Amino acid sequence: MTIEINNESGVAVDESRILALASFALDAMHVSPDAELAIVLVDEGAMEQLHVQWMDEPGPTDVLSFPMDELRPGTEENPTPPGLLGDIVLCPQVAETQAAAAKHSTMDELQLLTCHGVLHLLGYDHAEPDEEKEMFGIQRDILLAFALQERRRSS
Repeated sequence: MTIEINNESGVAVDESRILALASFALDAMHVSPDAELAIVLVDEGAMEQLHVQWMDEPGPTDVLSFPMDELRPGTEENPTPPGLLGDIVLCPQVAETQAAAAKHSTMDELQLLTCHGVLHLLGYDHAEPDEEKEMFGIQRDILLAFALQERRRSS
């Protein structure tokens, strides 16, 4: 799996942890190991421009996803075909504000947003209550499994 991270935000971020979570989430969703993903971290000004341009909404947001080949989750027996998943754009400054409100670390918030972005690239949405329940349930399961894996590695 090719995952490229480009930090243009001006904020120091542990890119290896974002990479590890993205890789874990893609594996959990049975995405082909030949799939490609780009993650870009931008500042609030750049995120606001993207938010206005693509969502027609003012102000910066936390995460935007831009699917390319419209891949969908696979199964163990039938993973997604190789292809370009697309781009995830994260804003560490917005993540920091949200993390403080949620009483967890900025890195935890960035990992949550990375997982959220991956699920959007795979066609999940949360516009309707049933979609939100499904997407947020999968997101929670991936984040819990990842945290458990990380704890095992550090012990």
